Amino acid sequence: MPVSKTTARRGKARIPSDEELRRITQRAVAEIVPEQQLVEAIRSGRPLRLKMGFDPTRPVITLGWAVGLRKLRQLQDLGHQVVLIIGDWTARIGDPSGQSQTRPMLSAEEVKANADTILRQFYRVLDEKRTEIRWQSEWFDPFTLADVVRLAARFTVAQVLQRDDFAQRYATHKPIGIHELIYPLLQAYDSVAIQSDVEFGGSDQKFNILVGRELQAMMGVTGPFGQPQCAFLVPLLVGLDGTHKMSQSLGNYIAIEDLPHDMYGKIMSLPDALMPHYFELLTDLPEEDLADIRRSLDERSVNPMEVKMRLAREIVGQFHGAEAAREAEEEFVRVFRRREAPEEVIDAAISRLPKAKMSPDAQNQGIQAYDLGAAIYNFGLAPSLSEARRLIKQGAIEINGQKVTSNLNPLEPGMVIRVGKHRFLRIVDADKHPQTAKG
Repeated sequence: MPVSKTTARRGKARIPSDEELRRITQRAVAEIVPEQQLVEAIRSGRPLRLKMGFDPTRPVITLGWAVGLRKLRQLQDLGHQVVLIIGDWTARIGDPSGQSQTRPMLSAEEVKANADTILRQFYRVLDEKRTEIRWQSEWFDPFTLADVVRLAARFTVAQVLQRDDFAQRYATHKPIGIHELIYPLLQAYDSVAIQSDVEFGGSDQKFNILVGRELQAMMGVTGPFGQPQCAFLVPLLVGLDGTHKMSQSLGNYIAIEDLPHDMYGKIMSLPDALMPHYFELLTDLPEEDLADIRRSLDERSVNPMEVKMRLAREIVGQFHGAEAAREAEEEFVRVFRRREAPEEVIDAAISRLPKAKMSPDAQNQGIQAYDLGAAIYNFGLAPSLSEARRLIKQGAIEINGQKVTSNLNPLEPGMVIRVGKHRFLRIVDADKHPQTAKG
């Protein structure tokens, strides 16, 4: 089987203080396997290769991803090297039986388009100079059928069925595609190919990461002190619904590229019980502050709204800056606490709105509809066209106070489009109002 060339390890990482090391290995950490191996490796000052893989099933990085990315950044700041694996092969392994909504089967073109979109988003958290981007196709494109068989022969079906989701589906007689059983082996081989010292992932990735550790040992690819990679597991961030983990497929997520006002508003919609969880996983507040927040919420000695506003400021400021966070808070207070009109309403000239292609019969009747998603994106009310259309499908768009779920709508001057809770687009006559729009 082809293996990537050895990557030289250069320089020396800074050895952290005991307090820094405690913060790295204990805060926002679910489990480290084996923990002592990683602690000794960090204390050695040897630069480590830190692996984290992403399947670009959708063109969005969420705050759920940011939990692990923030942990990687802490180690980057010590001088360690992050290796991001773009799963342009594993993203194509879905569940065609339809039993798993989180594993859609994508074409190579869809995967490439999604990956190109998310690459720039990584650097909102990571240091680009210490980030290496690798594509699975580098080592899997040369794979032959014999390579796949030899890789599969290293593990048994019984071993793979120990993974929780496989075990549950098998126990309930739900279909499991043979190709799905190969997924953990491909992820494991990534660790061999890039010679990772530590692999990061959510706590639900424990099985896959430990398979990588086992495969490295089988193939003689070792990490710190002659051992295969450590597993560094971070807690799963609960999404906006307050129940399930934050997920693009469930729509309960906050994207790190959400506009400041939108991000602020979504955070303010979180269930109160999630606030300590978000403070711990997504902010750098001192432990003493976190303890005070938990105590004040438990004792009900503080208004939860004020605590949540602090959380929103912290997170929006992290991704957009303190000034954007301040403006987002002012807008929230004005619109939702004082019930005032929004400070900014974007005027969109009717002549600049993208028209939808109509049937000959509709044209003969003088009917004209507009592409609502494209209009929202063009005037900057959504970070991407796909996000704009997702908002429409979720019923997050109103025209003159009425929810719409269709992308094609008749529009005319005087109408007001509301996007989410605090973004507004007013349709105006082109002869009376100036307008700006993307390209």
